[in-house]
Amino acid sequence: MAEILSVGEAMEQALALLEGGDVVAIPTETVYGLASDATNGVGVARIFEAKGRPRFNPLIAHVADLAMAERIAIFDPLSKRLAEAFWSGPLTLVLPLRPGNGIHPLVTAGLDTIALRMPRGFGGELIARLGRPLAAPSANSSGKISATTAQAVAADLGAKIRLVVDGGATPVGLESTIVKVEGNSVRLLRPGGIAAADIEAVTGLKLQRGAPAGIEAPGRRASHYAPGAAVRLDAQNVVEGEALLAFGVRRAEGWQAAAALRNLSASGDLREAASNLFAYLQELDRSGAATIAVEPIPFEGLGEAINDRLFRAAAPRDKLD
Repeated sequence: MAEILSVGEAMEQALALLEGGDVVAIPTETVYGLASDATNGVGVARIFEAKGRPRFNPLIAHVADLAMAERIAIFDPLSKRLAEAFWSGPLTLVLPLRPGNGIHPLVTAGLDTIALRMPRGFGGELIARLGRPLAAPSANSSGKISATTAQAVAADLGAKIRLVVDGGATPVGLESTIVKVEGNSVRLLRPGGIAAADIEAVTGLKLQRGAPAGIEAPGRRASHYAPGAAVRLDAQNVVEGEALLAFGVRRAEGWQAAAALRNLSASGDLREAASNLFAYLQELDRSGAATIAVEPIPFEGLGEAINDRLFRAAAPRDKLD
């Protein structure tokens, strides 16, 4: 079973595992990540093995600073402006790979682009100490609910990994926003911890929505973030025996019959809702209910990212190979 160590005592052990081609579950401001040295094929393969992740799905590479990022990828002026505005933080940029970048091909899944992010806190310090980027998808079994606490990581992956670094509950609670600059436009590939309006304010451009055919960025499988229970969206009523994921003040009809209830934000605060989403889905899934009914959540701001995750949780389940 994985050892859980606090951020104050885990650095040396985490470095030793990464240097040895192993994986480490680490806290970031978004969700917990399952990290390995992005230049080490053995370590990257262990990520796929532990998660049961399809080989065609690329990984985000995490960097310590902009200089490290520019050794890996080619930045256009607009992408660099976005990095300077939002790094470190929950923004991932999809960029052309630079020749001689050193990133193992498993990270990019054969694409000629790479997804890059600069995390805050322990993750950034760990990368700086290692001196190499970390590949780090969310620290959960592929397609399942992302982990926002060390305990959730251990409950899911504890038998498959050796170390979970405990940094407490993650403050953002959603994965990063992923964007790609395409000439004079910016495409939103995955909504996340930075609202689209904030990106538009920096670029002065309206974000284009949707990805081209094929997988271009991590986390774009149709079925993703899925609990064991079925998920029913925009619930106006609750059927007896269902669990209820609520939002705001008003309740769905028949809510008293819910097998379990969690309210993402009683005050209707979308930032609070984002930070609670995955943990509450996990709690409701553990209630034993066959279905989780989800009350409507507005689409503005971080609501876009919350609804994206819920749509994927509710989608027909993909096969993993």
